[in-house]
Amino acid sequence: MSEQILSISEAQKELTRLPEQFEEGSKAVTVTRYGKPVMTILLYNTYKSLLEAIEALQETIEILQDKYLMSVFHESVEALQKGELVDWEEAKRELGLA
Repeated sequence: MSEQILSISEAQKELTRLPEQFEEGSKAVTVTRYGKPVMTILLYNTYKSLLEAIEALQETIEILQDKYLMSVFHESVEALQKGELVDWEEAKRELGLA
C-alpha cells in the first residue's frame, strides 16, 4: 500500500487535491501533528473493506471462544473422518423439518 505522509498544515492545503492523488495511486495519507501520526485518510472502498474484514474477524473470534460450539464442531469433524454420516432426509426428520 503506497502511503503519503503529510503534516496537519500540509493536509489542510492538500485536502481538495487528495481525491486526485488517490486516483494517481496513493492508497493512504497519514496526517501528522508535531511529527507523530494522528490520523489516516483512506479511500472509502478501502475503509469499507477494512470494516468488513474486522467484523468477520470479530465473528470468527466469537465462534472460536464458544467452548460448546467448538466441542460440537470437533466432534462433528471426528465423525466425518470416521465416515459416520447421517442421511439428509433422516436429519430433516430428526430436526422436525420434514
